Amino acid sequence: MAATAALLMVGTPTVVANAEPSAEVARHGRTTWAASWATAVARGNSGGLTNRGLENQTIRNIVHTTVGGPVLRVRLSNMYGEQDVQIGRATIARPDESTPDDLSDIDPSTLRELTFGGSSSATMNQGAELLSDPIAFPIGDQEDLVITVYYPVLTGPVTFHGTSRQTSFIGDTDLTSDAGDGLTRLADCCWFFLSGVDVQRRRSPGSVVVFGDSIADGNGSTLNANKRWPDLLADRFIDARPDSRTPAVLNTSLAGNRLNHEGAEPGAGGFPGYNELGPNALARLDEDIFAQTDARAVITHLGINDIWMSDDSAEEIITSLRQINQQVKSRGLRSLVGTLTPYEGHGEPGVWTPEKEATRQAVNEYLRTSKEFDGVIDFDRVLRDPEQPSRLLPAYDSGDHIHPNDAGNKAMAGAVSLRLLGL
Repeated sequence: MAATAALLMVGTPTVVANAEPSAEVARHGRTTWAASWATAVARGNSGGLTNRGLENQTIRNIVHTTVGGPVLRVRLSNMYGEQDVQIGRATIARPDESTPDDLSDIDPSTLRELTFGGSSSATMNQGAELLSDPIAFPIGDQEDLVITVYYPVLTGPVTFHGTSRQTSFIGDTDLTSDAGDGLTRLADCCWFFLSGVDVQRRRSPGSVVVFGDSIADGNGSTLNANKRWPDLLADRFIDARPDSRTPAVLNTSLAGNRLNHEGAEPGAGGFPGYNELGPNALARLDEDIFAQTDARAVITHLGINDIWMSDDSAEEIITSLRQINQQVKSRGLRSLVGTLTPYEGHGEPGVWTPEKEATRQAVNEYLRTSKEFDGVIDFDRVLRDPEQPSRLLPAYDSGDHIHPNDAGNKAMAGAVSLRLLGL
């Protein structure tokens, strides 16, 4: 635990006016903004903290970059809020790696204040996003960042991401400069009001957006380890291109998301539905794909929840996947799609049935034979048990028979053709 005396050692922020690059980068050519990390957000649930909101409280979130740069900016979102949200103060820092058992700790020597129009406080309008001022804060590829925000007055229902697979922290009063002592573990979930981190890069090839559900969101992967398959895809890019031409990988997946149903809509087997599962996937396109900074390609992996939760037909699922493909390509982005993976054994009786398995197989047959997409990633072939193709291979099963473990996520990342992404 970092010493309490270090809490006041807040460095003076270096705000970069008009997003100008550092002198070092400027000598090597023109820079552009590129996304490094992003997440999809949803409406607060009907009860609990996400419904009540935050008041005179600080939230500390940890995010993992995919690509680095000398200058960054942070994006906050009040897209699903019911009122304006006051930002009292916000900071960014690197974690204190000397205290790995306490993830809330920061390295006080790296602490910098984020500003908004030159001010340490800001108002985030209802339904709007808020960008911080650019700040000289050099970060590398695959680096953890600690973002801490103080909310002085009641926010009302939050805009958040529920399945972060990353521990978050909370505390009363303004703890944005706290080294970690005053914050307590919130849960292994939830990025609050936080939706993205952009960096300045030169010759950026743009980003790949992974548009999926809980399988890409990381359910079944190790907590705080960045073992979701999109994280491991970013690893592959960095290994293949250890230079500034490495594309970012942005994971805008939402656990429980469906193509044709709202998150709060009940599903099969008594599943009640929750706001945090997000709106139907087609309603997410503008915010979660097209609004992403410098997006160039999209990998869509959706539909399995429409089968087990809602018993949708293959035709209904295919129609929505075709529509996503058409809209993505109409924006000039490359469009790849993943086959639906096995899930026999998941949930109570009736969640999986032979009839639902036939639907999954029909969707996958269409995806494998259709020439409409720019590429097809056969995740089903990679993850299925050859002896029982309706089930996950045991070596890849996290235990709930639908979500892959770390080894399964690695296999999924390895199945993605970097060439097909065109970056």
